[in-house]
Order: sequence, then structure tokens, then C-alpha cells
Amino acid sequence: MMTLKDILYKVNLNAVVGSTSVSVKNINFDSRSISINDVFVAIKGTVSNGHEFIDTAINQGAVGIICEKLPQNIQEGITYVEVDSASRALAIMASNFYKNPSENLKLVGVTGTNGKTTIASLLYQLFKKAGFKVGLLSTVKIMVDNKEYKATHTTPDSLTINKYLKEMNDEGVDFCFMEVSSHGIHQNRTEGLQFEGGIFTNLSHDHLDYHDTFAEYRDVKKSFFDKLPTSAFALVNVDDKNGLMMLQNTKAKKLTYALKGYADYRAQILENQLNGLLLKINESEVWTRLIGNFNAYNVLAIYATAELLGLEKVENLRIISELESVAGRFQYLISDEKITAIVDYAHTPDALKNVLETINSIRTKNEELITVFGCGGNRDKTKRPKMGHIASALSTKVIITSDNPRNEIPETIIDDIEKGIEPQNFKKIVSITDRKQAIKTACQMASPNDIILIAGKGHETYQEIKGERFDFDDFKIVQEFLKQLQK
Repeated sequence: MMTLKDILYKVNLNAVVGSTSVSVKNINFDSRSISINDVFVAIKGTVSNGHEFIDTAINQGAVGIICEKLPQNIQEGITYVEVDSASRALAIMASNFYKNPSENLKLVGVTGTNGKTTIASLLYQLFKKAGFKVGLLSTVKIMVDNKEYKATHTTPDSLTINKYLKEMNDEGVDFCFMEVSSHGIHQNRTEGLQFEGGIFTNLSHDHLDYHDTFAEYRDVKKSFFDKLPTSAFALVNVDDKNGLMMLQNTKAKKLTYALKGYADYRAQILENQLNGLLLKINESEVWTRLIGNFNAYNVLAIYATAELLGLEKVENLRIISELESVAGRFQYLISDEKITAIVDYAHTPDALKNVLETINSIRTKNEELITVFGCGGNRDKTKRPKMGHIASALSTKVIITSDNPRNEIPETIIDDIEKGIEPQNFKKIVSITDRKQAIKTACQMASPNDIILIAGKGHETYQEIKGERFDFDDFKIVQEFLKQLQK
């Protein structure tokens, strides 16, 4: 077992009561998981305050308490450590506890509103195909080379991150690609990690239920780049107006990518079809199975990152041409009746606009574009009318339905979405609260060559209603209904 002193290395301490030479079996921030010889870190969360559970943790065997304010009742034989930020302390302690695993591989973080999962997952695919042992920490799943684990958050808590990074060390992993969310940055989950590089995708309306303003959301993203070391690279999309801002205070090597403006890495779309893209990246052409303008940015970002990590150019381009789309990201099927169904995670106004514009740029306009979507409950309400406006303006028909209503009334969410629909688009709209029935209706409405977009849930295999999760997979459900139409 390590001593508390070893685990607290590099943590800024305000006060210590008791001995830091005490041996520690484990670190925990959930008092219910505490056992004998553990350290309890009292985190002030959005729902509960860990300081209220200090006595519970001690009663269960905790020998050390990390807190932002020392309790009035100091128990003999317990070590108390006061810090400015318990969440930051937890992240640094987690790195120390697991022997600083991020230092033993090349860790690249991907941040931005849209594209994080696609870029991280495609980089995992690319480096696996190049013969390396690779790790992935994403919204969809966690991979320790060939071992797959279920993901619960976009950016896991710092203990979970370091636990998996340590497992990657044990498996001899060379590279790890990690989604870095604004929540994860704000809650200090990435503190204490050594990054080889950071990628900025774009910034648009999202998470304003958590961040007070868009400026705060942007600045939290920027803080990730501010903390990158001189040994790292910072790769940003400069077609996004916030791209150069991310580089303002970084010590990392500054690099840019773009489709429209000047950049270190540039791409031009030569062909854009339903079966893929032909791109010219700098001076080289490459065909990719990925579809749409937004994926051109994603491909450009992974090409640049692979080159920065030392992959040879010809090998890089060859593997990019073999990459497959990520589950729930413009995932499509074409039925025997020639109806195309597309499932996409688009759950922000910008993402929905990108997907619909991509479909409209490919289709002939002789077919219907039927969009099925909703908005999540207990989340940012201001984006709902915006998404209603976008869907109704860019689709020929729209079915508004439930997403994950959580603890909200689904009809209230649908009403919020409908507020953004302009009068000339009223006739396009149908509202069906039950998502399965909405998908079924879209399939029944579709004729040969029509396109159905089911947006919002993507890779998710559940629907969350009133605190319960029910099995629900958009792709499987639309596949099933389209098969029934063929009979």
C-alpha cells in the first residue's frame, strides 16, 4: 500500500491534521464505497456535497479525509487534509495512486461541441490498423487495446481515467485517444494527466444548462489548451471563429486545419456522395467511406494528428481510405425498397444543421427527407426552438418525438421545440410522443428513394424516462420496421 504522503505529491495543501505517513488502500469520493484504510475525498457536486458524508466515510473505515473545509468534529487517529479544490486534488491523487500512467503512453485529448467521438474513435481505428496497441476513452466505449468496456460519461471521473490508463500501461498500449468534455475540464477530471496533444473541433450551442453563458463554455474549453505543456501539440479548426482563441495562451506547438481558410493542414472536397467523400488533403487525394462536410473536417483532423504522431504519409492515407463510420454517427442502411435510413447522434442545433445540410447536398431533391427527432429532458431548454426551426426548414417532413425525456413531461419538450417553427413550415410537422411509434410512422410515410433521418440518440441503446432506462436502439428499430415493409 502507498502512504498518504506519496499520494498527495503535487497537491497544494492548506492544512494538515494528523499524519500523512498513514498507509492507504484506496481512494474514493463516494462514501458508500469506502472500506478500511481508504481515503475519502469530499467533493462538492451539483447534486450533493461530500462534506456531509465525512462521518459516514470514517465510520466505514476511512483513515484520511481530503476536504475544502475542515470539519468542526476532528476525530483522533484520522488524518484531515484541507485543499482549495477537492476535485483537483482527487485528479492529482488518482494519477499518483496509479503511478502516473499518462506519462507512459502518448495521450491525445479531443475537445469541442461536435466531432469528439468520431475523431477519437477513428484515431483508435487508424492506429490499430497501423499495428500499434491503442486505447480509447469515448462516449461510445472504452477500449484497452482489444478489450472493450462500457462508457458511462463522455469524460469519466479522474479515478476511472487513471485506472484505465494504468491498465493500458500493463497491456503495453502506445497511444490513447480521449474525448475531453467541458464538464470534465470544469470538474478537473483531466488534472494531473500528461497530454501529447490536444485537438479542437468546433464550438456551438450546447450545455448551457450547465455553463451559465456561452463565453464560460468557450473559456472552459480554452483552459484545456492553456494547460498543455511545451512538449505537446495544439491542433485547432480555424474555420471555427473560436479556433485561434484556443491557441492564445497555450505553450504547446500551434497547428491549424481548415477547409475554407489558410491552415497548416487543408482539405478540399472533390466529391461528396452517399457512399463517401473524395478529398484532397494538402497535395494528396484520398477516398473515405465517411460522408458529408462535417466528416471532411474529422478526416482532416485525424490525418493531421496521425502525421504529428509520426505516422508515415502514404500509410496514413491508405488507412484513412479503409476507416469505417462510428456507431450512431451518420450510420445508414438502404432497404430493399430503396429507402435510406440514417441514424445520427446530432443533438445540438449545429450538429442537426450539419447533418441535414449534408443530406440535402447529396440528394436529388426528387425524394422526401423525413426527420425524426426530439430533445433531452432536464437539459438546456434554449436549444429546443432552434432545433425545431432547423429541422422544419431543412426537411420536407418532420416528426417531433421524445428523446430521453428523463423527468420532464415529453409533451412540454415537444411544445418548446414547436415554438421555433415558422408558419410556412407548420404543414410539415407531426408530433408523436412515443419514439418507437414515431420511427414506425416515418417508415410508413416513406416511399422508394426517400431518406429518413433519426437524430439525437445515435449510439445510445436506451431511453431514459422518469429515472428508468429502457432498451431502445434507433438503428435496430428502424431496421426492423423497414424489413416489415418489405414483407
